[in-house]
Amino acid sequence: MPLEGARPFALREHHADGSPPEAIERLLIEEAPVAVEINGVGYAVMMATPTDLEDYALGFCLSEQLIASADEFVSADAFAVDAGGWMLRVQLAASGAGPLLERARLRLSEGSCGLCGIESLEQVMRPLLPVTSRLEVEPAAMFRAAEALGDRQVLGKATRAAHAAALCAADGTILLVREDVGRHNALDKLLGAAARAGLSIAGHFILLTARCSFELVQKAVIAQVPLLVTISAASTLAVDQARAHGLRLVSLARRDSLLEA
Repeated sequence: MPLEGARPFALREHHADGSPPEAIERLLIEEAPVAVEINGVGYAVMMATPTDLEDYALGFCLSEQLIASADEFVSADAFAVDAGGWMLRVQLAASGAGPLLERARLRLSEGSCGLCGIESLEQVMRPLLPVTSRLEVEPAAMFRAAEALGDRQVLGKATRAAHAAALCAADGTILLVREDVGRHNALDKLLGAAARAGLSIAGHFILLTARCSFELVQKAVIAQVPLLVTISAASTLAVDQARAHGLRLVSLARRDSLLEA
C-alpha cells in the first residue's frame, strides 16, 4: 500500500555471513527542497518531507516569529514543481508583512540544521521571552509517552529515517504526531497542527525523537512549551538556553531513565 512521504526503491541487501546479496524493495523517506514563499516573497528553501505542508507552513511562520498567532495565518498552497521540488505559497495577514520584509532572505537549509543562512550571531542568539506556562508532568507520564511513540511513527517504522514530534497530555497520552526527515521540520509541523486544531501548547508537553539541539529549544521557547522531552541527548547550548528561558528540559528519555536539566 502506498505511504505518503515514502517511495519504494529497488536495493541490494548484503549480509555479514557472506551469502550472496538479495534484491529487495524498501521504502525510503522522501526528502525534497521545499521553497517557502510568503506574501509573494521568496523566504526560504528547506529540505523536508513533503507531507503535512499546511501544518508546516503555519508552524514555520510561528517559529520564525513572522506572526504572533494562528489568526494572522490566511492560507497555504503546496504543489510539486517541475524542478523536482515543492513550492509552498503562504499568505499572511497584513500584520505579518513588517517582520517578513525585515527578515526576508533566500536560504538553503539542510535537514540537519535549522539555522543555516542566519547572517549574524545576533540573529542566532536573539532575545526571547521567557516561558511562563507551567505544567505538572510526572516522570511516569514521560515514560508512558516515550514508550507509546514508536507505534505512532508511521513513516519512522516504514523507513527508519524519520524524526517525530508528539504533542502529549500531562498524563502522557499522545494527541498528535508529525514526522519529517528533519527534526526541526517535524516540530514545526506539530506546532502548526496543534494551532490548527485549537490545542493549547501551554497545556501540553512535547516529545521529540531527536537529540535536543539549540534550535529545537529556541522553537519550544517561542511556542511557550512548558516541557520539552527528547529521546536523545541534549547539547550544551540547548541546556544553557533552556535554563536561561525557563523551559523545563528532559533528555535521554528511555524506558528506564531520563535526565532533567
